[in-house]
This record gives sequence, C-alpha cells and structure tokens, in this order.
Amino acid sequence: MTYQNPETSAVRTTAGRSDQRTHSSPIYLTSSFTFDDAEEARQMFAEEIPGNIYSRYSNPNSDDLISKVCAAEGTADGVATASGMAAMFGSIASVLQQGDHILAARSLFGSTHQLLTRVFPKWGITHTYGDISDIGNWEKLLQPNTKMLFVETPSNPGLEIIDLEWLGNFAKVHDLILVVDNCFATPYLQQPAKFGAHLVTHSATKYIDGQGRVLGGLILGTEELIQEVRFFTRHTGPAISPFNSWLLAKSMETLPVRMDRHCENALTLARYFEGNPKVDQVKYPFLPSHPQYEIAKKQMKHGGGIVTLEIKGGLEKAKNFIDRLEMVSITANLGDSRTIVTHPASTTHSKLSPEERNQVGITDGLVRISVGLEHVDDIIKDIERGLG
Repeated sequence: MTYQNPETSAVRTTAGRSDQRTHSSPIYLTSSFTFDDAEEARQMFAEEIPGNIYSRYSNPNSDDLISKVCAAEGTADGVATASGMAAMFGSIASVLQQGDHILAARSLFGSTHQLLTRVFPKWGITHTYGDISDIGNWEKLLQPNTKMLFVETPSNPGLEIIDLEWLGNFAKVHDLILVVDNCFATPYLQQPAKFGAHLVTHSATKYIDGQGRVLGGLILGTEELIQEVRFFTRHTGPAISPFNSWLLAKSMETLPVRMDRHCENALTLARYFEGNPKVDQVKYPFLPSHPQYEIAKKQMKHGGGIVTLEIKGGLEKAKNFIDRLEMVSITANLGDSRTIVTHPASTTHSKLSPEERNQVGITDGLVRISVGLEHVDDIIKDIERGLG
C-alpha cells in the first residue's frame, strides 16, 4: 500500500510482518537461512525464486529498512551497507569501469574526496571537479569517457546547493549516470530521484539514525543500476548488520517529526546569529542571504539541520569558541538528537590541502553546527557562551 503523506508512509511502510503476527518488526539475528529442500536451495542461488540465503546478501531487517527509505525517496530499489562511506564507494565502483571519468561537484565530504583523488585512480577511474557556483561551465569539463555526475546537495560542510532540475536535464542530455549524496537533506526534505537522479546515497549514520548510535549506508535508485550495486556488494561484503538495519528502520518512522524540529531550531539559530559582530557569516539554505536560497526553496521542504558560522579571528577564535561551549557536544558526527559542533578544517576535511579547503569555502574560522532537538533557547545560550 502506498500513502500520500510522507509522515504516514514513514510510520506504516514495512517489508511485511513475521509469521508470529508481531506489530513491531523483530530482529533477525542470523547469519544464514534454511531451505525446505535441495531444489529450493538451488532455485534461490540461481535467483529463480526470491528468498533470503545469507545475511551478507540480504536479511528481513535490511529489506524492511530499504522498503521504508525507497518509499520516502521514490526509488525502485536499494541496498543497505555497513557505513555511509561503503555506500559512497559502492555507488561508484559498482557501475564504472577502468578508463571511465567522473564529473563531480568540488564541494564534497573529505572521505569522498579521498576516494576520487587517491583510491579510484589506482583502478584507472579519473575525475574532474566542477564548481557549483559555475555550473554553466560544466559542459566544457566533460570528457569523451565521462560516465557519471556525482554531487552532494547541500554539501558538507559548506552548505552549497546545486539545482537538481538543471542537473537532471544535464545528465539526460549527455547520457550520464547521476549520483546524488542526499545525506544532509534526508529523504523527507528532498527527493533527487524526482529530478532525474539514477542513484541516491546516504550515510544512514546521520539523520536516519538520528541519535548517534549505529553506522549504516544506503544506495537507492533504478532497478537496473541497483542490480549492479547488489552484485557488487554481495561479493565484496560491506553488509549491514541485522541489528543496525532494525534500528535504522525503526528510526525512519520518526524521521519527519525529528526533521521538522531540527529545521525549526536551525532556522531560528541562523536568524538569531546572522549579523552578530563576532561572526563574519552565518550560512543556512533557508536564509535569504544564502547564495542559492531560491534553489533551496524550490527543491527542499525545509532548510535542514546544519548551520555554519564563520567565526571572526580565524583558527584561534574558532578553537576558543568550541572550548567555551558547555552543553553542545564536540564530535565529528552530525544528525544527532543532541547539538554538535565540528571544526572541519582540523577534523573531517583536514586531509585536504589548504588550497583545496579554500576552494570549497572551508576556512580556519568555519564551524559546523548540527542543530539538535533541545529547546532552541538552550542551544542559543550555549552558542552565545562560545562566542564570549
């Protein structure tokens, strides 16, 4: 059954109930599954009939998670992985060959940048970066062997927004596979497949979990491409555990409610500190001052839960700001129920050169705030404490 409203779909979508008539899905902690006879085993391995064989391939809990997220994203099928980076790697490695080329937005998460610059070149897969602020120049960056477009929107941590409608048309005209990392927006706020994305990836560790408990990743997309992804992950082994799948599937039920609160708090925080004399810039997709504000409003339901502050005075002032905080957590994660602050230049993006960081707006004074579910007045009070 399909549901018109995402809040209902998040709660009610399920891959099926157990034969014990459970209302809540049980955890299937098993490495393998039995067969009624030798012929059934043969048929399942030959993929003539559906069924679970081994939890590295599939498991009822990962099936449940995938059904919920596909319903939210509007995609045909998907694969769950052990971590977000396993999903990023699998979305590329499963569909590209030696000699292929990727056109990617320059604004990427640090580990994704490492995949493109250090891992895939070993296998003869190359890339070129394009600037989100200059998409009119992207056609000139295409090469005869370009097979894929890879973007994050909003980007981590710079919160750059790319026009998904334009990107979907660009991919169609040039017959390219479009992959969108939708982690910051979540399936509740944005559905890239509606704009032509062939694969959509997530670090489920972030907002889909929502409480900083487990690791997980997702690759969602067309039936044809997910067949390739499933073959790749089945034989390379980045399998998600049944327990993590169960927990993430349960978390999907509250994703809309949580994201509404994250976004409300984040917008209030961004408005409150915009113009603060100790801050050079506040960046948030739903602030009119954001360079891609109109695009964000067009393709996102709300502005997300991430706000960045450019602290005046650079590195030392940013460190002092972080060290003065009393409630807000200092950690590299995001999407938690608790508000988190991160200094990207010295942590998540520290492996980038200073020049590479500057190209995507990661300055020494930039701090990323993952705005949590606490009362917004308490969050504001602690940020003011950090500013001194």
